[in-house]
Amino acid sequence: MSNSFMGDGFTGRRSGAREGWPTASMWESFEQLRGQFDRKTGSRMGRGDVRAAVLALLAEKPMHGYQIIHAIEERSGGVWKPSPGSVYPTLQLLADEGLIEAEEADGRKTYSLTAEGRTVAEAAADHSAPWEAQGGRDSGRATALPRAGVELAQAAAQVGRSGNSEQVKQAVAVLDEARRKLYSILAQD
Repeated sequence: MSNSFMGDGFTGRRSGAREGWPTASMWESFEQLRGQFDRKTGSRMGRGDVRAAVLALLAEKPMHGYQIIHAIEERSGGVWKPSPGSVYPTLQLLADEGLIEAEEADGRKTYSLTAEGRTVAEAAADHSAPWEAQGGRDSGRATALPRAGVELAQAAAQVGRSGNSEQVKQAVAVLDEARRKLYSILAQD
């Protein structure tokens, strides 16, 4: 990575594209990096997992749809964030089955289990919740490190777009040091 952004043609001008600045290859590299970090490792859950997750959450307390989505994302460590397009139809289906009921307050529907829904949720309580089956113990590996890598790449790209030659040189030094420290972590026993 040493001197990876420092070319002899870098002029440091602040207008649009810089002569000699490898913008095309820099953005191509950034997109490759982003693609590697943004892989959706296990982010799609199986059929019925949204249903099981909704029942498990509503067994704890009544919630509205976006609370359910946020709770699933939080409990899965960011690995699984169901879309509104999967949660709201599931809520409607559960209501049609008589397992949940909705109460509207302040323009929001809050869902809670019916007596029959509580029975179904309690019967499923001995199984692990869908977000636990996803591998919650690896959630840091699956989300925190890739997110930090993407954020670092975005910051480097911003310095590359907006920084002067001295700022770019300083950024390269920081990135080189970060790379060395990351490899030293792997070298530890």
